[in-house]
Amino acid sequence: MRMPFIAVVMIAFAGFTGADAQTYPSRPITIIVPFAPGAGADISARIAGEYMSRQLGVQVVVENTAGGGGTVGTTRSARSAPDGYTIALGHMGTHAASVPLYPNLAYDPRVDFEPIGLIVEQPMTLVTRKDFPANTLQEFVAYAKANESKLNLSHAGIGSVSFTACFLLNSAIGIKPTAIPFNGTAPAMNAIIARQVDYLCDTVLGVVPQVAAGTIKVLAIATEKRNASLPQIPTSREAGVPGFQSAPFFGLFVPKGTPKPIVDKLAEALDKALDDEGARKRLEGLGADIPDKSKRGPAALAALVRSEIARLSPILAPFAVKTN
Repeated sequence: MRMPFIAVVMIAFAGFTGADAQTYPSRPITIIVPFAPGAGADISARIAGEYMSRQLGVQVVVENTAGGGGTVGTTRSARSAPDGYTIALGHMGTHAASVPLYPNLAYDPRVDFEPIGLIVEQPMTLVTRKDFPANTLQEFVAYAKANESKLNLSHAGIGSVSFTACFLLNSAIGIKPTAIPFNGTAPAMNAIIARQVDYLCDTVLGVVPQVAAGTIKVLAIATEKRNASLPQIPTSREAGVPGFQSAPFFGLFVPKGTPKPIVDKLAEALDKALDDEGARKRLEGLGADIPDKSKRGPAALAALVRSEIARLSPILAPFAVKTN
């Protein structure tokens, strides 16, 4: 009996992908970071990529593709070939907040990607320009309420972690300042350093170098407990604003359809990278919370994406970007 043509093609394709997975990787791998260089997402990807390359035996390079609150680069990575050579750095903004904020989003984080694993969770902070009148979160709240009409904030685009975290803060204290978008968190931070903008919500990872340089003020960290990299900074709960809670996830994803052996190989490389003493020291030194074994791998990241979408959707839906 002759086998149907489509079955022959499917078997041939299955054999090809199996063989391809066995020889993977045979050339450099690219991690697309959908934001400008220098911010938390970029630094996380570069550290993870450096140590994963040691496990995989090939170079892992980072390519920054900024725009649209991270959705431009994320869309590009979703549409890339599912062969394991293009990885997306995704986080709370690109893979959770973007769903309610962008009704016409070109990808669905739940179905258009295969999760590799969580790299870190990054506590958010409230930072201000160096000469901002407030020196504590309590003083910030009082000043913000009294000067709402002339207050402004910088962020990395609608749907970015900086946008979402500051929205949570603004909602918690009842203000609606002017929001100024930038093409990434690093440019948004530069505006704070240049004293062109009043405040920004950024990860500990992005803030620590500026604290060391003395170019900004940090008023609070948006977590239940203080961070080892900024032990002097009180938590939002300590400061009386418990509604300001945000510690976005940073993870790696590949396009849907990527063969499972390749996904598994990447997940294993990331897991070993996170166990490397050098990688842990660098990430923890920048304020990152490295996930324990129970939070690592594809299944845990997939569950985290779904839970974050469910948590943020009712909060952010009223602020969805309107399209024609």
